[in-house]
Amino acid sequence: MTERIWGRAFVRGSIRERTLITIEDGLIAGIRDLDHPPEDATVTHDLIVPGFVDIHVHGGDGADFMDASDEAAARVSSFHAHNGTTAMAATTLSGSAADLRAAVAAIARVSRPERQAAEICGIHLEGPYISAKRAGAQNVGAIRAADIHEIAALLDAAPHLRWIATVAPEIDGVRSLIEHFRSRVVFSIGHTSADYSEAVAALDWGATHFTHLFNAMTGMHHREPGVVGAALVSTAATAELIADGVHVHPAVLRIATLAMPGRMALITDAVRAAGMPPGSYKLYEHEFTVTPAGTARLGDGTLAGSTLTMRRAVQNMVELAGLPIEIVLPMATEVPARILGVADRKGRIAAGYDADLLLLTPRFEAARVWVRGRELG
Repeated sequence: MTERIWGRAFVRGSIRERTLITIEDGLIAGIRDLDHPPEDATVTHDLIVPGFVDIHVHGGDGADFMDASDEAAARVSSFHAHNGTTAMAATTLSGSAADLRAAVAAIARVSRPERQAAEICGIHLEGPYISAKRAGAQNVGAIRAADIHEIAALLDAAPHLRWIATVAPEIDGVRSLIEHFRSRVVFSIGHTSADYSEAVAALDWGATHFTHLFNAMTGMHHREPGVVGAALVSTAATAELIADGVHVHPAVLRIATLAMPGRMALITDAVRAAGMPPGSYKLYEHEFTVTPAGTARLGDGTLAGSTLTMRRAVQNMVELAGLPIEIVLPMATEVPARILGVADRKGRIAAGYDADLLLLTPRFEAARVWVRGRELG
C-alpha cells in the first residue's frame, strides 16, 4: 500500500515548505519538493516531523515497565506512541534481581513489532549499580555492587535489544563492568556522587553517556566541576535532559544544549502517572504524589520522575528555553536514535527509513502518528 503526505516537513535539519513524502511497505520510499500536491496525497497544514525517540521512559497511562507484565509494557508503549514517540528504550529501576529479570522478560516479549505501538528498541537499566546517596526516588535497599554475572544473564534474556545502563563510577565493580561490557552496553554516568576526576575516569573506561544531566549527580562549581562539568567539557559523550521546567531551569536547559550541540537528547523520565490525573501512585516500592501542576514527588519532596511526554518536552524547549525548533527537533529524534543504535532507520525523514512520522500542530499536539507506516487510531 502506498500513501503520500504533502506539506511542511523537517528534513535534513531544516523545514521545507512544500514536501511530498511517499510511504510504501512501512518505509519512506521517497521525498521530494513539489509545489502542488498530487490528487491522491494527504495535505496537511501541520509540521511533518520524524517520530520521537525516548531513551529513558519508565511508564505512562497507569502502567510501569517494572510491573513486569506484557499488558503494562504494551500500555506504556501505546500511551507514548499516541503522544508522538515512535521508538523507545524501556527503562527499569533499582530492584531485586528477580524483579529485574521479570521486567526484562516482559519487555523482551512485547518488543516484537506486532506487539507494540511505539517500537521498543532497547532496555535502559537505571540502576541498581548506583549511589545510595544520590538515589533520588529509587529504592535504596535494592542498590548493590556491580555484578558482571547478573548483567550477562539480563543481556542474554534480550539479545536483540540495545542496552543502556546507568551506573555510578564510584560503586564497587563498576569499572570492571564497563570495561567488560562496553562493546555491548551504552554505559551512562548517573545517580552518582562522583567528582570531576572520577567522571572523567569513567569516560576513559568506556562510559559514553550521562543520565538526566544535573539531576542526581554532583553539580558544577568553579573549583570542582563535578559530573556536570565532565559532561559539558567532553568531546564525544552524549547526555539527557528532562525538559519539564522543574527538573532543570529553562535557562540551564538552553545553556546545556548550546554547550553540547548534536549530543543532547531529550527524555521524559515518565512514570506511570503520565497521562493520569493528580493523585497517589507507586514507583516500584515507593509511593509518590502528583500535584495538579503535574509534578511527581515522594513524601519528602524528592522528585519522582516526571509526567512528561516527548511532544511537551519539545514544546518546553521552544517556549521556555527559547530555542529554535530546528535545534530542538534533533534532540528528540536524531540524537536519541543514535544513542539507541537505530540511527540507520529511525530519527530522520529519509528514503529507506522506517515511516515513523508525526504531524505536529502549532500547539505541539500530535495530530496524527505513523509507526512503521501504520497510522495509529
